[in-house]
Amino acid sequence: MQIPDNYLPVMPYLIVTGGYKFLEFTKEVLGAEQRFLQPRSEGVIMHGEISIGQAIIMFADATEQYAPFPGSMFLYVENVDAVFARALAFEGVTELHTVSDMSYGRSGGFRDPFGNAWWVTSPL
Repeated sequence: MQIPDNYLPVMPYLIVTGGYKFLEFTKEVLGAEQRFLQPRSEGVIMHGEISIGQAIIMFADATEQYAPFPGSMFLYVENVDAVFARALAFEGVTELHTVSDMSYGRSGGFRDPFGNAWWVTSPL
């Protein structure tokens, strides 16, 4: 099996309502980098790709054929408190779990405006 360069064997693929806003959210809150963007029509993304570190997340705008399909992601980050603060400052984000010290690191969770859950952790 030959996986294309710079891709991993498993990658989340999220179907969202508001792909461009999702892209903005991931850049502002999670420090994502845009890798690829294929518009379907003005304001609608057919296929997008972002990277957060080595991880790649693919996404697209929902259509009549493909309804929104949120997911849940776990991310290791340098500073969980800073990421959490940026997330809660983004319109439509809700807290799932307050940042606290856990046995595996400092961790918290939030839901983005698109229905996805993000669990962010800084190792202790």
